[in-house]
Amino acid sequence: MRITRAEALARFPNGLGDNRDEMQLSCYILCHPIVKSDGEVIGVIELHRHNIDTPFYKEDEEIVHSYLIWGGIALHYADLNSIMNKQKKLNDFLLSVVRSIFQDMISMDAVIKKVMNFAQRLVDADRASLFLVDSRTKELYARIFDMGSGKDQCGSDPLLENSVKEIRFPIGTGIAGLVATSGGILNIPDAYKDERFNRGVDQMTGYVTKSILCMPVFIRSTIIGVVQMVNKKRGLFTKDDEEAFEMFAVYCGLALHHAKLYDKIRRSEQKYRVALEVLSYHNSCSDDEFELARAMGVPKSIPGLDDFFFKPTSIDGMQKVHYAVYQFIELFGLTRFDLDYIYRFVLTVKKNYRAVPYHNWSHGFTVAHCMYCIIKKTTVFRPLEQLALYVGALCHDLDHRGKNNKFMLESASPLASIYSTSTMEHHHFNQTVTILQQSFKNNTDDLNDLFISIFQESHNIFGKLSSEEYKQVLGNIKHCILATDLALFFTNKARLDRLIEKDAFSWGVVEHRLSAQAVAMTAADLCASAKPWDIQVETVKVIFEEFYNQGDLEKKAGRKPIPMMDRDRSDELATSQVGFITGICVPCYEILQRLIPETTPLLQGCQVNLSRWRELDQEQKNKAQKNS
Repeated sequence: MRITRAEALARFPNGLGDNRDEMQLSCYILCHPIVKSDGEVIGVIELHRHNIDTPFYKEDEEIVHSYLIWGGIALHYADLNSIMNKQKKLNDFLLSVVRSIFQDMISMDAVIKKVMNFAQRLVDADRASLFLVDSRTKELYARIFDMGSGKDQCGSDPLLENSVKEIRFPIGTGIAGLVATSGGILNIPDAYKDERFNRGVDQMTGYVTKSILCMPVFIRSTIIGVVQMVNKKRGLFTKDDEEAFEMFAVYCGLALHHAKLYDKIRRSEQKYRVALEVLSYHNSCSDDEFELARAMGVPKSIPGLDDFFFKPTSIDGMQKVHYAVYQFIELFGLTRFDLDYIYRFVLTVKKNYRAVPYHNWSHGFTVAHCMYCIIKKTTVFRPLEQLALYVGALCHDLDHRGKNNKFMLESASPLASIYSTSTMEHHHFNQTVTILQQSFKNNTDDLNDLFISIFQESHNIFGKLSSEEYKQVLGNIKHCILATDLALFFTNKARLDRLIEKDAFSWGVVEHRLSAQAVAMTAADLCASAKPWDIQVETVKVIFEEFYNQGDLEKKAGRKPIPMMDRDRSDELATSQVGFITGICVPCYEILQRLIPETTPLLQGCQVNLSRWRELDQEQKNKAQKNS
């Protein structure tokens, strides 16, 4: 194309595309395409004359054409060289990815962090998230997210520490959810202008999302996760980013698949170790123990048993078995339950509590008794919920080792490897299920009888329930036992506080009922704080003996125990009790009393004991001040 300035102004009223003054004053312009050998136009050269009063002629056009033949070839090879360099860079990057991930496959979390770091570097993103597919719940979830600036969302070194939070949302929700369902790539330049964007994640993390590149991760044609890059540092995500990211996603899938297999193998190994440990310590009740207990029989009546202030210390271990069976029958009858199974179950539960100072069979029975009183005095819980609450209370500390979850994690216990959160509570529930599935030990020599006994779940007290009822009760028992983790109490309490303040709590709402069950479990677990003063003092002594035993082990391992577990600071016992009852026990009983007024005695007993501990604390402080 050869045109004059007048023609250019007429055809291009908005200017010639170059804002330099000399270009805008050009008198003559020659434009020529740069064409590859296959006819594809790869560019345009534009020549201007602004100080020569001579137009471009045909000869000028031919000269430019001859030069551009070689220019097109040069550009073509330059483009090939650029592509090869990019591919080499990508190949080197992927090689480093494979080497790093597969040479050091410690855990699923470690692989996820590495994948997210590499993905972030690959496309120069500010943040990276990887959501895995939970095919059972039809959800996307991530325990490690918002990787950016070399630190994870919690601000710690992403390759050294575990994130403690988890994001979950239904598949199909938001950008990641859409990619997980469609299997396609999404490149969104402005997230908040896209109606598919789920603002909930930003609200949870406090981060502002601008641009997004989201891609599925496949293994054997099945989507196992979604990698999401957020906020490219310079400009927007490009087509090149998509292509590189797509190749990277293949390696992500392989890495995650192998990490899952590794995790399964590692967890199986840890479960095997735990099983060996448990089997070496425990077994189910023997026939002799069962026959002896059955011969003694269930008490016909126990006066005062439905009193919150009943003293469990007044009866021995075997009497507690009969009392536990009596409470079960009082609450649920024998129409749908077998008395022999109940006895075997309770006897084996007793046997599966370890001989530790506090978290032993006596504590398990005490908590079950408190729950028995709560259930007896109110009708707010439904029959299957009552069943789960009572059995959950009886079994809530099965196989407790006298150490808390933090100790299990820091001492690298196999249990901590299996259960990353609420370690001991998950173990207590699994022990409950194990007992339910146990067969009684038949000493017969008859092979037929022996064969039958092997497959007879003689401890399954729920055997007469329907499959749906069994599933519901087992789910509720898990919920109840996990609720005894005090780390979960504060979240549950805050939720109930909000509902009660807004007068929005309803026994007709399933989630509200679950929250009420959880706080009832916490209240029963802490019931020693509401017992008469003599029982409270004796209980505190054994609690702190267990605490001090843990503190001694922590010191031996070179760690500093917290004050209440430090034997050298036993003079602070009263102070610890004031803090514990004020911060946890009283708030727990206050909210339970608002939900279930019949539990008022627990609140009152706790407040009386708090007053006594405050007096002792003050006396101790006065004595210390006087001695100083």
